[in-house]
Amino acid sequence: MDQNNYIFEIEDLCKYFPAGKKQVVKAVDGINLKIRKGETVGLVGESGCGKTTCGRTIIKLYEPTKGKILFEGKDVSKLHGKSLLSFKKDVQVIFQDPYASLDPRMTIGEIISEGMHVHLKISQKEMDERVADLLNKVGLNAEYANRFAHELSGGQRQRVGIARALAVEPKFIMCDEPISALDVSIQAQVVNLLIKLQKEMGLTYLFISHDLSMVKHISDRVGVMYLGSFVELASNEVLYSSPKHPYTQALISAIPEADPDYESQKERTKLEGEVPSPLNPPSGCKFRTRCKYATERCAKEVPEFREVEPNHFVACHLFDNDGKK
Repeated sequence: MDQNNYIFEIEDLCKYFPAGKKQVVKAVDGINLKIRKGETVGLVGESGCGKTTCGRTIIKLYEPTKGKILFEGKDVSKLHGKSLLSFKKDVQVIFQDPYASLDPRMTIGEIISEGMHVHLKISQKEMDERVADLLNKVGLNAEYANRFAHELSGGQRQRVGIARALAVEPKFIMCDEPISALDVSIQAQVVNLLIKLQKEMGLTYLFISHDLSMVKHISDRVGVMYLGSFVELASNEVLYSSPKHPYTQALISAIPEADPDYESQKERTKLEGEVPSPLNPPSGCKFRTRCKYATERCAKEVPEFREVEPNHFVACHLFDNDGKK
């Protein structure tokens, strides 16, 4: 595919955090990912696997320990001044917690228009009109502009968070578990709203979540993370219908089914043991301590994250021979 079709190209991305004497937590460890313009890439995995840290590092909320991040072909680490300001305008975030991410001292109108003061050269009247339009876009009345965050429900607050992210006309939005703090009845509404806005505005999403059913609904491709690294990356259809990595298989099998009869007969892949400490991960394959297929080789060699089928990448020694066990 033409390089111009990629909005982000991430190569060997690492983010390490110091933890005591000469110890580091490898929160993100060697991520390679290309995100096409207009697509949604889902990022899944257990809590603590590094999903959010990966997303925040990609958009430069965290400085990477090493690796290269290209945004529309430009090296993000070399952006300064106006080019850096332009990058911050083009890349926005919808945060996980709608209660903590909105300033309680500001009106909803002030929250949404805050970024406009920095990035858009428009009059106050135009800002007010734009705030009203954005509120309508996310399913709220224009009168909400005069309210405060504490007067809104969780779902309404998250809609405000979406409006704030859209306010500066971004190209890319990192959705950091945007539905995990919401009632189940509201989650589908928010996800459907994100899909609708993407079609209308040509947005690109990185959708981070541990809700695999919602990720399946919204994503074009899905990456599975375990202890800071990718173990599998494939299209939505392929990953959910034919998962290859044992960890992915366990995650997919845990998705609940609406049909109680089918759910009661469904076979689940159970994982033994606990997630290892990121301070002291296992040698070789990080997943080997919980994998029923683990061999001596898994303890000695780190599996290469490689393409085993067209556009289907897996990091597992089981698939070293043309994608077959």
